[in-house]
Amino acid sequence: MNKLLLFFFCFSIQLASAQEKKYFTINADSTEFKLTIDGASHLASLPLKCLLQEYPNKVSHTAISDSDQMLTPIQMHPVFYGCFDWHSSVHGYWMLVRLMKLFPQLPEAAAVRDIFNKNITTANVAMESKYFDGKLSKTFERTYGWAWLLKLQQELSDWNDADAISWKNKLQPLVDKVIVGWRAFLPKQTYPNRTGVHPNTAFGMVFALDYARAKGDKVFEEDIIRFAKQLFGNDRNAPASWEPDGSDFLSPSLEESDLMRRVLAKDDFIKWFNNFYSNAALSHLTQLPVVSDRTDLQIVHLDGLCFSRSWCMKDIASLLPASDKRKKILCTSAARHLAASLPNVVSGSYGGEHWLASFAVYALAH
Repeated sequence: MNKLLLFFFCFSIQLASAQEKKYFTINADSTEFKLTIDGASHLASLPLKCLLQEYPNKVSHTAISDSDQMLTPIQMHPVFYGCFDWHSSVHGYWMLVRLMKLFPQLPEAAAVRDIFNKNITTANVAMESKYFDGKLSKTFERTYGWAWLLKLQQELSDWNDADAISWKNKLQPLVDKVIVGWRAFLPKQTYPNRTGVHPNTAFGMVFALDYARAKGDKVFEEDIIRFAKQLFGNDRNAPASWEPDGSDFLSPSLEESDLMRRVLAKDDFIKWFNNFYSNAALSHLTQLPVVSDRTDLQIVHLDGLCFSRSWCMKDIASLLPASDKRKKILCTSAARHLAASLPNVVSGSYGGEHWLASFAVYALAH
């Protein structure tokens, strides 16, 4: 580790230590972070500020007429219109569900339930679902937003709570429509998207596979496994030294590895992993990204990259044998990446605050 990185890591740990006990706790060797209820409350406040905030808004809508162009975000998406864009709204909902399950006494729980009950109605979900019937909107949010919708539904599905059961049942028609669209898309995807942003194929497949397994949807599960192996099974020598791009919030190679650990038997995965990464390539990914401007909506993505790298590294390491030196390298790096961006989740800039908390919670509690 060079002197600059060493200073940055130590400074991040100091900031983390200042928040320790209030927002999260750290174990003795600084490898495990756990949210406190104060930390959960702090993070919950971020989507609560924006789930009902319609503007600013990145609509990502393709208009086919004047009347279509003139629709407002809430008219097009009466459930998921806040938090700047559709997918950020969806994973804001997911995060709040997760926090309420982890902390039943969450101070914001009543406010969360009020918003959910107001927005997740049969009529509103029907309008969300109808949007995907449009001539040019069938691919809307494919596959990043689709993935977070399935993660939200998965989170609701194993919660024995009357409100959660109601929200899950009302969302199911939209979930079903996304799954139909996904299964139709899989055979047509000749090449994967290896980007570090929303269209990343592996990230979407990870969440879709988690949902299919949690729900016992064997047909969807088998589709994902088959096409994951087809798209990624023969990959070798990942060009990890090219990562990251300047607006990445996902690591293309780590997301792919996180997917393959799910679809291959353990021994087969380790063999695949050995061929996928050189030691130098893996070492390169342990270097922390530099976030030069957290008010820039693209550069701040790199804070999200710290979180997604962290959860991927931690889960990949869990499959490696104790004797494998890469296990410790990945675990240590996962903790360093988490420590580096946790103090910056609340930056004062909407560019990060409308979405980063969800990535933080997933990294901390998934």
